[in-house]
Amino acid sequence: MVSSQLLNPSPNWRTAVKSFKFRLFSSSPSPNPEQHSFTVSYLINSCGLSPQSALSASRKLHLVTPERPDSVLTLLRNYGVTDTQFPKILRSFPSLLLADPDKTLLPKLEFFHSKEFTGADIRRILSSCPLILSRSLEKQIIPLYNFFKSILHLDKMVVHAFKRSPRVLLESVDKSLLPKITALRDIGMPESSLRFFLRQFPNVLQLKHEKFHEIVKEVMELGFDPLQVVFINAIQVFVGMSKSTWEQKMEIYRRWGMSNDEIMLLFRTFPISMSLSEKNIMSTMDFLVNKMGWKVTKITRVPSCLCYSLERRIIPRCLVVKVLILKGLVKKDLGFVSVLKPAEKEFLEKFVIKYQNEIPELLNLYKGEVGVLELGFASEEMCGIKQL
Repeated sequence: MVSSQLLNPSPNWRTAVKSFKFRLFSSSPSPNPEQHSFTVSYLINSCGLSPQSALSASRKLHLVTPERPDSVLTLLRNYGVTDTQFPKILRSFPSLLLADPDKTLLPKLEFFHSKEFTGADIRRILSSCPLILSRSLEKQIIPLYNFFKSILHLDKMVVHAFKRSPRVLLESVDKSLLPKITALRDIGMPESSLRFFLRQFPNVLQLKHEKFHEIVKEVMELGFDPLQVVFINAIQVFVGMSKSTWEQKMEIYRRWGMSNDEIMLLFRTFPISMSLSEKNIMSTMDFLVNKMGWKVTKITRVPSCLCYSLERRIIPRCLVVKVLILKGLVKKDLGFVSVLKPAEKEFLEKFVIKYQNEIPELLNLYKGEVGVLELGFASEEMCGIKQL
């Protein structure tokens, strides 16, 4: 006869199972003072933890001898982890030191190494998510890797995705990842966009289902087309932004005279424009509008210019163009798109190399090696650009 205790297990059975799992990584459930002292000393002297961090970690870890933890550290070093990274790893996962190096850790590290993960890649992943070493290779790591590869196709793309968001390695394929990917397919997102999404923004897959579907619905209601890549960019923006932050960004753009419709056009054209910092937005808009005299309405049509580096791209190019205008070599109403958008090689050919005979120092001006005053221009002629 089957025991009624087996058919109707005690409510505490889950607690017992968890306790058993914990003991797999613990050498002693109740350490004596000498063991505790040794644990703290080892964490400080061999792992580089601060006394405070070591004391905190010792509450979850009880070492008896150095042999096992020494073997763990040696193995991790062999796969690229440096001594400077041990404190971060062990603060979040101290019982790692009690894992079996050969049976538990080595197969996982060998798997990563076989899939084009470099030592630096493994370092980065373990520093961000050491708990992956506590997960099953056969039941968690391999199925998740194969899921990513089924969409991304190339090992190097899967590696790229995991480096972007190491904690996605802890997600369940069936319970977390697949339902979200299926939802995106159901609204018509093409496989090319899914590949871009999975490669660049795997962190979105870590959202709870309710939050994920709420964001997707909101992006669709704003008029974004799932067939376009900007749909994915909009999702990513909403993932990292609260409603109060959204309203703050709206207010920043309103200061420059933009209407709500113009701001939404800005966002639909280039979603990242709402992720920029207030300092970035204000300094770039100030330069383009007040120093260069370009209209706000034109900027809203090409908002990608707001992401360009003010010091490395916008100011050097505008200095060159301003000098050319003052010399009468290009027209005064030159559009900012033709100045800021071209790749560097195209810009240099069109605005610098072409006029080097007339202005030999133009390339040096572009590189920041000479100033406008050295070219003989008065400060009032440059309308304040030279001071920036």
